[in-house]
Amino acid sequence: MPIDRPRDVQVFPVATDTRVLRSRTWDRLKFEIEYALQKGTTANSYLIEGDKIALLDPPGESFTEIFLTALKERIEPKTIDYVILGHINPNRAVTIEALLEIAPQITFVTSNPGAISLRKILEAPELKITVVKGEETLDLGRGHLLEFIPTTNPRYPDQLCTYDSKTQVLYTDKLFGAHVCGDQVFDEGWTVYNEDRRYYFDCLMAPHARQVAVALEKISDKPARIYATGHGPLVRYSLKELIAQYKEWTKQQSNQELSVALIYASAYGNTATIAQAIARGITKAGVGVESINAEFAEPEEIKTAVQQAAGFIMGSPTLGGHAPTQIQTAMGIVLANTDKTKLAGVFGSYGWSGEAIDLLENKFRNAGYNFGFEPIRVKFKPTDAIIKTCEETGTDFAQALKKAKRVRKAKQTGSTSETARTEQALGRIIGSLCVVTTKQEELAGAMLASWVSQATFNPPGLTVAVAKERAIESLLHTGSKFVLNILQEGKHIGLMKHFLKPFAPGEDRFVDVSTEEAQNGCPILTDALAYLECQIDNRIECGDHWLVYAIAERGKLLQSEGVTAVHHRKSGSHY
Repeated sequence: MPIDRPRDVQVFPVATDTRVLRSRTWDRLKFEIEYALQKGTTANSYLIEGDKIALLDPPGESFTEIFLTALKERIEPKTIDYVILGHINPNRAVTIEALLEIAPQITFVTSNPGAISLRKILEAPELKITVVKGEETLDLGRGHLLEFIPTTNPRYPDQLCTYDSKTQVLYTDKLFGAHVCGDQVFDEGWTVYNEDRRYYFDCLMAPHARQVAVALEKISDKPARIYATGHGPLVRYSLKELIAQYKEWTKQQSNQELSVALIYASAYGNTATIAQAIARGITKAGVGVESINAEFAEPEEIKTAVQQAAGFIMGSPTLGGHAPTQIQTAMGIVLANTDKTKLAGVFGSYGWSGEAIDLLENKFRNAGYNFGFEPIRVKFKPTDAIIKTCEETGTDFAQALKKAKRVRKAKQTGSTSETARTEQALGRIIGSLCVVTTKQEELAGAMLASWVSQATFNPPGLTVAVAKERAIESLLHTGSKFVLNILQEGKHIGLMKHFLKPFAPGEDRFVDVSTEEAQNGCPILTDALAYLECQIDNRIECGDHWLVYAIAERGKLLQSEGVTAVHHRKSGSHY
C-alpha cells in the first residue's frame, strides 16, 4: 500500500564513474495498468562521468523539478555532452525540454524512431541528435565505451539498450523493471520482487513476446554485472534467474494455441494505453497476443499476423476527424486477408470526435465480421475504471475464442476417453460455496468461489484458487484485502445465481445485492452465513489459476443456526 512520503531523488554510486538518480514516489504514478499494484515506482536515470559526460534516461514530468535540482547538486548541467534515450514519449519530453533550457549544448543519442518522436514532440527540428541505426558505439573516455543495442517492440518502437564495457553495466530501459518504491537500490533478497516483476512482464512485455525473445538474444553475449533498469531495483543478485524467468515467460506466451492480432496506432499514448489493457486481459485468459504498431509495421507483418490469429482487434486515435494513414492502410490489409469467420474488435481514443472508430466499425461490420465486444470509445485519457473495463473486455474476447475452440473439439472427440473419466472423478471434490468480494478505491470486484480451504491455524489462514482469467484477479495481489463471504445452505441459490451470471466489462457486481462495508473497506454480503476479512500474504502460480494464501484478520458468524453451502460438480474440467 502507498506510504505517506514526499517524492525525492536518491543518488547512489553503482559502478566506476557511474551514479544512479532514482526519482521516487510512493504513490501510484498515473493511470496505466502496469501501475495497478499501487506500490509506487522509481524512475531511474544514470550519470556516467568519463572524459565526456552522458546522462541516460531523464524521468518524466512527475519528477522534472526534483530531478533537475538533484542533478544540479551533482554536476553542472552545461558540462553534460550526451543525453541517451532508451525511449521517448511526451511525458519524458517535459523534462528534456526543461533540461535543454539550462544545457542547450546537449547532443541526444537515440534510435531513428526516437529521433522522429523527439523532433515531433518538442517541435524543434534543429535539435542535435545522433541517430543509432545499428549496434554502434560511443567513446566517453576513461575506458567507457558504450555499445547501443536496439531492442524494439510495438509498444516501444524506439527502445534502445546501452552497454558500458568498462563497468559491465547494461542499461536495459523497460526490460527487467518493476514498479516498486523503496530505499533498496539493488535486488538483495530478490525473491520478494518475484510477483512485482511477473506482473510488470505480464502488463508490458507479454503482448510483445516475440520481440522480447529477440531482445534477450541480442543482449545474451554482453557479460553484464548489473542490469540498470528503468524502474525499480537494479538487478545484481538475480541476473541468471531473471533471464531464465523472462525466457520461460516469453516461451509460454509464444506457445499459446490461440492468438489475437492487436493492431493500433497512438498519437499521444492514450490509444496505446487502451491497447495495453486489452492485451493484458487477453493474455490473462491464456490466449497469446501479437501486438502490432501500425506506424512502424511492414504490410507483410500485418498480413501474416491476421492470417495466423484466431481473431483481431484494431485501435485508432482520431486526428483531424480521420484515422491516421497507417491505420487506413492496415485496415485494407486486414479486410483483404482475414477470414470473415474470425472475431473482430474495435477501439480508440479521441479529443473532440471519434470518426476513426466509426470508420473501423462500419468497414468491418459491412464486410460481415462478427464483433467480440461493442466498440470502445475513450475521450481523452483513460481512467482507472476504463482501464479495468478494457482489461475485462480483452478477457471476454479471449474466452469467446476459447469457447469456440472447445465446441469444435467436442464435435471431433467422444466423451468416453481416459481424460473424460478423470474429469468426472475430479469433479467429485467439493468445497465451501463462498463469494470473494474486494474494493480498491473506485474499483470493486466479486466472484463465486468453491475452491476454498483453511490452510493454517497460526496465523489463521486460508487458500482460495482464482482463475487467471477472472476479472477480480487483478485486484487480488499480495497485500490486497478481501472479504470471504461463506454462503448458507438453503439460502444460497439467489446469491449463487447472481454471481454466476456473466457480467459485462465494467458492470457493477453488487446491484440488487444487500451489502455493508467491512473494516477493511470491502463489501460484506449481509445474507451470507458468515464472513472473514482477509489480507493476501502470498500467491502461487498453479497452471491456469493463482493459489492465493490469505490471513483472516477478523470475522463474524451472521446466522448462528445455519450450515455451509457446498457445490457438487459433474466434471473437474469446469466449475
